[in-house]
Amino acid sequence: MTHSMTPPPASEIEDDSLVRHVADGNRGHSSEPPPSLHAEREKLGPPPASSVFPWSGDESLAGHAVDPDDLAAILDAWQTATDRLQRTHESLRTQVQRLTDELEAKNKELARRNRLADLGQMASHVAHEVRNGIVPLKLYLGLLGRQTAGQPTTAGLVDKIAGGFASLESTVNDLLNFTHDREPQRQTQDASRLLAEVLEEIGPHLRAHDIEVETEVESGTVGCFDPTMVRRALINLVLNAVDAMAEGGKLRITVDRHEGCDRQASQGQAERARSTSVLRWQVADSGPGIAPEVLEHLFDPFVTTKASGTGLGLSIVERIAESHGGYVTAENVAEGGAQFALFLPDARLGSPTGEE
Repeated sequence: MTHSMTPPPASEIEDDSLVRHVADGNRGHSSEPPPSLHAEREKLGPPPASSVFPWSGDESLAGHAVDPDDLAAILDAWQTATDRLQRTHESLRTQVQRLTDELEAKNKELARRNRLADLGQMASHVAHEVRNGIVPLKLYLGLLGRQTAGQPTTAGLVDKIAGGFASLESTVNDLLNFTHDREPQRQTQDASRLLAEVLEEIGPHLRAHDIEVETEVESGTVGCFDPTMVRRALINLVLNAVDAMAEGGKLRITVDRHEGCDRQASQGQAERARSTSVLRWQVADSGPGIAPEVLEHLFDPFVTTKASGTGLGLSIVERIAESHGGYVTAENVAEGGAQFALFLPDARLGSPTGEE
């Protein structure tokens, strides 16, 4: 079926020149406008300077002028919005970078804890096997010592063997303390009394290495912690400081109450952690300080700069701190030497602030 289009009669077209132009355009595709449009454009002339843009959507706005002040206000508002969006974008980018860094740090900490768990299982097995073998050997060595009491040469050899077993037993105890994952048996303790007991216990060792000790404990400083575990942590910190002062030096120990924050607290717990009262034990030495490459891995197990030792002393301190819900830090001080700080939250009566 075919359709034909019948052109309108010439009488319906007001301008016959337009018809001729359309016909000519169909033949030659001319780009010139029809002559009648040229004439109309010349009659109208250029648009006035005060005319507005051709508002096609609202006939009521056509022909109205734009106030320069209104236009400036619109541009200012646009610039303000643009600046606000730019600041928001920068803030979001900063937040994303911060969260990315935190996630990376958490992933590294998780990987480290997994490695520590594997090492702990292995060390625990080895330590128990070695200790089981040491017990009968020490018994036999004691019997041998009594039998050779009247023989100086043999007795001297027995003493050296006993010293070797004592060193081995110390290593085994370090491994067991490192792998021992028990809950602290918290008791209300006087910090000054515990510190005095620790210094009395290792006093001969300090005097043998020509170490001058200075202590400062706030009056009435009391905390709730496991005295056996904290004693072990303090002894490890003090012995570590003594090892750093091979030619003698000054050891400074301070204990005070500190309004601290658990560095592992989640964002939702930040407000509570910020007001947590902690007992802070600081041990500072006058040694050469900690090398930057060592500082990053200082609390990793089996890391040591000494010729002997297991490298578990500081790892044990960290585990004791974490079992109490606290943490331990290490830094070089401006006066020289290194300073370790043990932070133990006060858990008396289950209060986050330690208030009774």
